Amino acid sequence: MTSTAAIPLAHENAAPMRYGGLIVVMLMGFLVVTAEFLPNGVLTEMAAGLGVTPGQAGQTVTITALAGLIAAPTIGLIFPRLDRRALLVGAAAAASISSIVVALSPHLVAILIARFFLGASISAFWSMSITVAARLAGPERIGRAMMFTSAGVSLATVAGVPLGVLLSEMLDWRIAFAVVGAATAAVALAVRLTLPTVPAAAASSLRLLVDSLRRTGVAAGMIGHVLVVLGHFLAYTYIRLALERVPDVGAETIVLLLAVFGAGGLVGNLVIGLLVDRAFRILAVTAPVVIAAALALLVLLPGSIPVVVLAVFAWGFFFASWLIIVNTWVGHRMPDRLEAGGSLTVVGFQLAIVLAAGLGGLLVDLVGVVAIDVVAVTLLAAGAVLFGWVVRTHEADRMPRP
Repeated sequence: MTSTAAIPLAHENAAPMRYGGLIVVMLMGFLVVTAEFLPNGVLTEMAAGLGVTPGQAGQTVTITALAGLIAAPTIGLIFPRLDRRALLVGAAAAASISSIVVALSPHLVAILIARFFLGASISAFWSMSITVAARLAGPERIGRAMMFTSAGVSLATVAGVPLGVLLSEMLDWRIAFAVVGAATAAVALAVRLTLPTVPAAAASSLRLLVDSLRRTGVAAGMIGHVLVVLGHFLAYTYIRLALERVPDVGAETIVLLLAVFGAGGLVGNLVIGLLVDRAFRILAVTAPVVIAAALALLVLLPGSIPVVVLAVFAWGFFFASWLIIVNTWVGHRMPDRLEAGGSLTVVGFQLAIVLAAGLGGLLVDLVGVVAIDVVAVTLLAAGAVLFGWVVRTHEADRMPRP
């Protein structure tokens, strides 16, 4: 097994927050997630332009998630000694090329190959983000640093994809991808110029990843994490159908409600990002429980617009910060294996997306959206119990406060 030096955590404790680097990381998250979900917003135009069906064009999203699932546990193993700043630069460059290929290629096969590399780039970004956060902010402030990364995801949901759709409507869907590709190339340069060197952490073998799972409470915590994400995506994938149950709701109202979800995510990132380092044991249980309660309200009281608005806002508020909470737990539980923990977190996230896509598609046709939301509520509650139990039970989670 090739060993690599652990991040010098003890020396980072007193270091100031490097906000410039954190903002650049946030911008990278914003752009790669915008690229990931942009096909969802331009699917009809994209299918027409390529001469394929919408279902075939939709595989550009599926292939990205599949690539992410494959890359998450292996990216650190393929590049065991490479400086993580250089790895992020490479990931941003690959994401840029992917979007430019999508903008230029007339063939779906070439686009699918490009999107595969985008998925690998996104997983590289997420897997390395916790290691980079520790370098930029110190391990005792991982939660606050991860707030910036998660904020990029929320901004992509609230602004990035809608702006891409607007650009597609005004000009062409290929122009939208070209703009995202060019902006990502600029961010690759900014990553190289603003981030310090980030030594590779100890995540250089599959054996080490498996050994990390064997640590007391880690496997159970990751299962709880998967249950929470699975519950969310089962419901979120079909949120449009759930909102259509609101009486007299039109397309414009649904767009506004989705914007409320995104706004909740932005606010949640800020609030929970500031609190999570000291209150993550409470938030580990509160977040999935509130999401489950919000979904239950959507099922039980679809006729009350104020209740629906509150439920959608609360849902966005707490799920947008879930990765902040989980990565904070990883930082407390495995401070010597941040990269391994980050990889496991991303694997769990991508696995949940793949399961939600397959299971949700079957359930919505067989039993309808209400039944899906009931299953989602159950999964979220189970994830809250399991993850919360792990966090509260194992004293090893505790990390001395500065």
